[in-house]
Amino acid sequence: MDKFRHKKSLGQNFLHDETIINKIVSSIKLNPNDLVIEIGPGKGALTKKLQEFNVNLICYELDKRTKPYLEKIQSYKTHIKYQDFLTSDVVSDIKKIKYKHLYIVANIPYYITTPIIKKIINSNINVEEMILMMQDEVANRFSAIVGTRDYGAITVFLNYYFQIEKLFEVPASCFNPMPNVNSAVVKFSKRNKKILLKNENVFFQLVRDSFKFKRKNLKNNLKNYDLTLISKVLKEFNLSLENRAEEISLEVFAAIANNLA
Repeated sequence: MDKFRHKKSLGQNFLHDETIINKIVSSIKLNPNDLVIEIGPGKGALTKKLQEFNVNLICYELDKRTKPYLEKIQSYKTHIKYQDFLTSDVVSDIKKIKYKHLYIVANIPYYITTPIIKKIINSNINVEEMILMMQDEVANRFSAIVGTRDYGAITVFLNYYFQIEKLFEVPASCFNPMPNVNSAVVKFSKRNKKILLKNENVFFQLVRDSFKFKRKNLKNNLKNYDLTLISKVLKEFNLSLENRAEEISLEVFAAIANNLA
């Protein structure tokens, strides 16, 4: 019997459901000359499925107690790194491997979902797609559409970089140990044509300020801005300062920011 003790401090909830594992893998079109980064392989359930595509794999696993499981599946194309992905030099690691497309797959602890995504963005690596398991509630925020309750600043920020799609929900019973909430698998696809911004800092600050008090309209949240200029831009999209931030799309925020820059 497997006596592995899952550490709550590491947010360890290992995925064991074969159907879900197969659904995750089938959501990516992999070729042998591609590179997949897997964050948190655990005992390697998902890793083994990825290996069937003969892809290059770099797996980052913080818990060295998983070595007995992962060493069995390590190969010349599967590189296991027992270190924290958040502090790893990912740019340097991937330079050592020749590949065509880069993908990231992860069943990540809920509490570091956003830091991991920020790390990937800030690393400026050319990721084709990311398939990430996360808390269902967070998945709804990341993939929300304009005008809905879940739509917020983080939605706008992430959609600037990626096209985001919630693929499917995953019941808590698919994990060992079972988490207290349900999960979901979300696909982040690279935007080949990002919206042009004159100044990203102006854009990011504008979005943060617009959502500062979610129940207030733009007029109240953006008092320190040039409201006459903002109003003029909003009118072009049949909107006004009376609208709330959750009613403003990425494209409109970009247009306002470019006029303010």
